[in-house]
Amino acid sequence: MSVTSRYRAAWEGFWSEAPEEQGAVFWDAEPTLTAGRHLALFEPYLTHPNLPMVDLGCGNGTQTRFLADRFPHVVGADIAEAALDRARRADPAALAAYRTLDAVDKAAAQNLHAELGDSNVYMRGVLHQAEPDDRQPLIDTVATLLGDRGRAFLLELSEHARPVLGDLARRPGGPPSKIEPVFRHGIAPGEVTDDAVPEFLHSAGLAILASGELSLITTERAADGTRVELPSNWWVAGRTA
Repeated sequence: MSVTSRYRAAWEGFWSEAPEEQGAVFWDAEPTLTAGRHLALFEPYLTHPNLPMVDLGCGNGTQTRFLADRFPHVVGADIAEAALDRARRADPAALAAYRTLDAVDKAAAQNLHAELGDSNVYMRGVLHQAEPDDRQPLIDTVATLLGDRGRAFLLELSEHARPVLGDLARRPGGPPSKIEPVFRHGIAPGEVTDDAVPEFLHSAGLAILASGELSLITTERAADGTRVELPSNWWVAGRTA
């Protein structure tokens, strides 16, 4: 089985089984706590805000719909049809468009860019789900979609997220119900070092325009009832010449 086939099978299985209600998936927090916070960091660098906005790795489209309320043309892209089916059902007014995309397929990225033209890209927590050999091709896809005018916002777990996830996995009685399917379907996050993402961006011909730290808020609760937050890093990138 190819890497892409394994990815697709894992994510199809996950989204086929995941409960549909809001907050049932570990990372599917309310957009005001996720994309809303990210846009405050991203929008000052959107030199062309009317370009299409691609939500790369959109999953069930929770953040895509939020983006579609704020930008004129939003496309949610994901490798799993089961995820896109959910996204479409949750968006009966078709505020956004949804497309199947293998994000490490160079030709597929070029075809989408040929269709949409230069685009802005929002990508949250996708790189750490990719195999090491697929991480540079994934960022190359981001660069292809941006073209000359687009800007990208990326959020990825930092190295400090690993102990937080480890504590969740070792809870008495086993991992929380929202975490168990992630491990069972083989989509548990792999570690991406904090200095790797800038290297990927530079190798793809992109300049880092801004960066910082911002926790990824999840739908899981700690023992004291507070939200579990995963330490993360963010970057805004694009071509400058």
